[in-house]
Amino acid sequence: MAECLFCRIVRGELPAQIVHETDAVIAFRDLHPQAPTHVLVIPRRHIATLNDLTADDAPLMGEIALAAQEVARLEGIAERGYRTIMNCNLAGGQTVYHIHLHVLGGRQMTWPPG
Repeated sequence: MAECLFCRIVRGELPAQIVHETDAVIAFRDLHPQAPTHVLVIPRRHIATLNDLTADDAPLMGEIALAAQEVARLEGIAERGYRTIMNCNLAGGQTVYHIHLHVLGGRQMTWPPG
């Protein structure tokens, strides 16, 4: 997806403050943070929404979750607690159509999220 914002970050065409990366995923700071720590974890491979996942993507989703865990450790929020969020499609709040997991922390989270 040549025009996908996150694909352009993966290819190094757009700058990002990278926090963590592996062969399969990359994690970088959100440009519009909603908490003191707000990092996005994305697969390097373009997948538009959660609805586009297949059973073959299960290992990749596990890598995304493990990367979120590592981001929380690196950012010093693992022990106190953090929130992870994945939005799907417009009504779910998705604004960039490349799946991504938000890792938020550094403040008390409330429920319901809104």
